[in-house]
Amino acid sequence: MIVSLGDPALRRDFLVERLMTGDPTEARLRADTAKGLSRMAAQLDELALAAEQGEEAAKEALVAVVDAMNDPRASEALQLLREDAAGAGLVALDRLLRRPVHVQPRRGPRSQNPPDYGYGRPLTLGERKSLAKRPDRNLLERLLADPHPDVIRSVLRNARLVEDDVVRFVARHPGRPELLTEVARFPKWVHRPRVRLALVLNPLSPIEVAIPLAGLLLRHELRLVVESTNVPLPVRAAALEHLQRKYPHDEETERLVQ
Repeated sequence: MIVSLGDPALRRDFLVERLMTGDPTEARLRADTAKGLSRMAAQLDELALAAEQGEEAAKEALVAVVDAMNDPRASEALQLLREDAAGAGLVALDRLLRRPVHVQPRRGPRSQNPPDYGYGRPLTLGERKSLAKRPDRNLLERLLADPHPDVIRSVLRNARLVEDDVVRFVARHPGRPELLTEVARFPKWVHRPRVRLALVLNPLSPIEVAIPLAGLLLRHELRLVVESTNVPLPVRAAALEHLQRKYPHDEETERLVQ
């Protein structure tokens, strides 16, 4: 069903709607919601296992699942799924949803002024968002240096933006976690393997973003993450766990495990 929807955003929205079967903040609906999510958790676990074994349709569907996990609308349901995965021993789903405890999030620059847009004065947020919609590649580099998530969100929708632009933006150091999260929430870009890898490799990508994305990486990409000393330890551990289970197992995996 998921892969029959051609557009990545439609796939994400379909899954988010499935997750939001009721408002889990209302006691009357919480029980029914939890039952539905428990059934869905088992299905997602089977899907994740199939993807680990190399089934192409499952791998494609899992990308949409991770998209939905990154959507803020699904945050309440995501916590219920996390509890189900841990309580029912759904190990494949648990690997995707894991949120390590006692990990101090890394922070980017505390403050950053907007770049000079060449107007001789600071531009308002509204003006910068308006610039981000223009089909002007000369502005893109400045716009991608803007510290406000709303501006970056508008830039990511710009038709003149290309994958190389996004990869350079994601790989930039020091990064800003809230801006990297915007990229992870944008299906058009996070479906690109190079963008996904850059997000996982960036040490300032939030853990809750990087760990699910690690489950989508290919074997050689997982090796890069495992061997990177800049990547936070929980993300490297998740990448190694996925690498151990990716089909087929090979001697390189055994070397890393040792």
